[in-house]
Amino acid sequence: MNDASQNELGTPTPEELREQVERTRDELGQTVEALAGKADVKAQVKERVATMKEQAASASAQLREKSGQAVRLVREKAPDPLVEKAGQGAEAARANRVPLLAGGALLIAFLLVRRSRGRNR
Repeated sequence: MNDASQNELGTPTPEELREQVERTRDELGQTVEALAGKADVKAQVKERVATMKEQAASASAQLREKSGQAVRLVREKAPDPLVEKAGQGAEAARANRVPLLAGGALLIAFLLVRRSRGRNR
């Protein structure tokens, strides 16, 4: 019996065995990498966080765009005297912050007193 007759019967040659071992090693390496990726919770969390950040940034950009459109639409539709009065009111509030802050402080104090009285009953 020679090598040719043994190969015909299904016995692999040393070269075929080497190739088979190399393929098995490659498959095993890929399997180990896949399992390590599934077990790496920290990396998975980082990926999810990055995805969520991207989604939040996208939603924020859309919201800014929509709010800008709404402001432009309101300015276009609002009568000129109303826009002027609103601008004057905003200017007056910026110029006289002390009374505005005092009013806010009084409102907060009133709400705190009212809240504490409600708990004592």
